[in-house]
This record gives sequence, structure tokens and C-alpha cells, in this order.
Amino acid sequence: MEADPASDPRAATTLPQLIRAAAAAYGDEIAIAHKGDPAREEALSFKELDRQSSELARGLIAHGADKGTRIGFVYGNSPTFLLLMAAIARIGAIAIPISTLIRSNELVRVLRQSDVSGLIVQRSFLGNDYVERLCEALPALRDGKDPDLRILETPFLRWIASSGPDLPPTFRDVRFLNELASSVSEELLQALETEIHPTDQVVEIYTSGSMALPKGVKHNHGPLLFRTHYLRSMLNPQRGKEILVQLPLFWVGGLMMYILPNWEAGAASVCVDKTLSNSRVAMGSVMAAEDLELLAQANPYWALGMSETLGPYSYSHTMRARGFPLCAPLDHIADRYEVRVVDEDGQPVPDGQTGEIQVRGYALTPGLHKIERDVYSTPDGFYHTGDMGLVEGSRINFVGRNGDMIKTAGANVSPAEVEMEMQSLEGVHSAYVLGIPDRERGQLVVAAVVPREGVTLDFDRIQEQLRARLSAYKVPRAYLAMAREQVPLLHSNKVARRQLAVILAEHFERGK
Repeated sequence: MEADPASDPRAATTLPQLIRAAAAAYGDEIAIAHKGDPAREEALSFKELDRQSSELARGLIAHGADKGTRIGFVYGNSPTFLLLMAAIARIGAIAIPISTLIRSNELVRVLRQSDVSGLIVQRSFLGNDYVERLCEALPALRDGKDPDLRILETPFLRWIASSGPDLPPTFRDVRFLNELASSVSEELLQALETEIHPTDQVVEIYTSGSMALPKGVKHNHGPLLFRTHYLRSMLNPQRGKEILVQLPLFWVGGLMMYILPNWEAGAASVCVDKTLSNSRVAMGSVMAAEDLELLAQANPYWALGMSETLGPYSYSHTMRARGFPLCAPLDHIADRYEVRVVDEDGQPVPDGQTGEIQVRGYALTPGLHKIERDVYSTPDGFYHTGDMGLVEGSRINFVGRNGDMIKTAGANVSPAEVEMEMQSLEGVHSAYVLGIPDRERGQLVVAAVVPREGVTLDFDRIQEQLRARLSAYKVPRAYLAMAREQVPLLHSNKVARRQLAVILAEHFERGK
């Protein structure tokens, strides 16, 4: 007998189906909670998550949101994060979660690139005031008087909602959506939900990637639920069990490794403010033997994945192969994915050779927002992961990134983005941002800086300015001033980044 998607979360093919089925199956059991600060502790049952997201969804409809409307939100790990995600998905709109680590200049770039028309922001989180941050990013918000927005820097943005006292006139109190909800019937919402299909886009994850500047990774309802089912069976969360959410929900790791599998299984996702961000326990970095031994006791699977594949597309029971300390080998490929390793001409590499790992499959992103497909995909549909693999019989060993992306403390840093900020600072002619090996963080972000003629750079001042513009993990930890002629070049007249990274690593090692 076929499972009923109206009552069995395992049969859901869209997020609205999962919301209603989980409410029917688990009722008053806790779906998600926030613990730690007694003043902020809260919890939502599966039934309340259904009811409250329905009310918020109907408020969004009343305010003009519709299928395909792009709605962003900035929230830390919390029941409200999931409530917003659910409400946006229920009306067929596109949920665009934005990192709570984001700084003003980055925020403008993401808001413009993502084309969000509505934005809902947490007033404060871990000491950050996001209303103030938005006003820093977009001065028109501080100076304006009208909540119906028309801002040149973010031309599609029409409204922003938040909470708390003293909101600027350009912001709405988020409660206005609840007040509007009564004008839209539950029957209309249900009718709308029946026209949400597995092929409709549900979310867009913004992440730094090999494309340099932040990119929007699209995913549809069907693949999202397919991967939810797969990862639930792999991770095996148990109904009623409390599971600590150790990764941010605004990135794929938190959603796919915790929230969605737990939701389907009836487990309680427990959020705390500070999530795991130490590469000592993150795949993709070199881990000490004692760290590997501890982790082996906690997790039977070790995987390689990315935002574009909704989490791990391969896994292994081996933590790392001898001679390949960065990651587990690609011994098993997840359902409905294909993986190959090819050379620069797109031809499969022979045994014992290294090439780019490419992946395709049902749950691969259908596209990157505003980026032509041939930039990131082959004509036959394989995605350029930018990861390099060595073929060893039937095994693929991950050997590192084919590019300049820096992986530090579990987060990706785009050198181009940091360099762009540095080169806008007074006195800086050129900046080259690289990652050098670091036991604690995987890679340490450092910079070689060419000053303008006659300028002596104050790196303490530069670091202070960058901290005001960029997330803390993107700010270089060390700097080296270099004359222009000292910067190593390839024959193609490009900067020899690998050689420069060696120079920086040796310099900073000597300076210890």
C-alpha cells in the first residue's frame, strides 16, 4: 500500500506536504526548540509549526507575495527561522536565508544579487543589531520615511520587516503579517499548496564559491524532499529524541544534516546560538589523529558534499585514506548521483591520475542565480565541483581544491571578495588574499599587500576597517607588505598564487 503524503512525512514531495504530514503524524511533540539563554528559550510543536506558518503564509499572501516571490530573511538558529522557511515555502515563494555573519557591504551585494522583494530580519542576535546593519548598508533606510521602498542599490527590494522598539519609518513591524492573515482563508492557502509542485523552486542558498563573489544556489521542492528522505535513512534520527543542531541553518549543512531529516522523523531539533565552527572536526581540513579517533566514535559516515548537491553526494566508512589527509575517500555515491574524474579536456583520467571531480544527478542544483550554465556545468550536465580527485581503482581520493577558495574554520572565503574590499582602502594598490595551512582552522586567511607609492601601511587600521565590512572569518589574520616587483608571476602574467602562498607561509612561520 502506498504511503499517504497527507499523513506520512516519508511520502512528501514538497515542503508544504511535509509540514502538514508531520503535524498529522507527530502533533504536540516538539519539532524545534531554542535553549541556552533562559530569556529566549522557546519551542514549537509540529502542530504549532503548521498553524503558525499557515498564519504567516496567509499574511504574506495578503501583502502580495505569490508563487516565485523572492523573500529573504536574516535569523539565527531558532524556531522562528524554521517558521519563516515554512511559511515562505507554503505559498510557493522562494526562501532566501542570509547569513547572520554578514557585514554591511556583503549584505548589499547579496540583496542586489538575489533580487529579494521582501526581507525579514531578526532585530538582534549575538550582539548584532540587524536593523542598524541594514541602515549602514543602505543609508536610504535611515533617511527615508516610507516603508514602500524604492532604493537604487537594491532595485527589487520593496519592504523590510523586523521587531522591537524604535524601528525606522522605512521598516514595518513584522506583526503586520499576522494582522493581515485574517483576510486570507485557510481554504485559499490549501488550494495554493496543491499547485506547488516538486519542480518549483523552494530555496536559494547564498554562499561564497569558486565563482568568486557570493552565488545563489537554487533548489526545488522535489530534490529537497528526496534528499531529506535519503539523509534521514542515513542519519537515522529517532522520533522524540532531542538532537543538537551544530551547524548554521542558513547554509545547507544545518538544513540537510539536521532540520529536515529530524522534521521527517519526528525528532526534536535543539538550537543554540553558537554553532560548531572549528575545522578540527570539519571534513576537508587536516585533522590530528586524536581528533579523528574521537569523531570516529560519534559518526559512522564521512562524506564529501556541497551546497549545489544538498549536502553529501558521496560517503565512506573510512575516515581518510593513507596519504590523503583532507577528506574521506569517495567510496560510495549517494542515490541518484553520478561522479566522474576528468582531465582538462573532459576525458576520464586513468588509474593513478588526478583530475577534477564532477557530479550530476537529480538533486543537483538546477542552476545558479544570474550565472550562465556553461560557466559551472558541462554540456552533458556534470557540475564543475572545483575539487580534485585521484583515481585509485574503484576509489576516488579527494586531494584538494582546484582553485583559490580558502576553507577556514569550516567556512568558505572568496579571495576576490576580500581583495575587492582591501583595494578600496586608502593606500592599498593591490592585495592578494590566500590560505596557508593551519592546524586549528584548516587554512589561515593571510594577505600580501602592495602599497601605493610613498605609503607605509598601518595593518592594524586595515584590519579594523575590514572587520567593519566583512564577516570576521573572512578578515586576514596576518599581512605582509610587498613591493610590486616581489609579487611572483606566471608566464601568462597572472599572479603565481601557489608560489605566493609558500612565500607567505614561510614568512609567517619565521615570524612566530
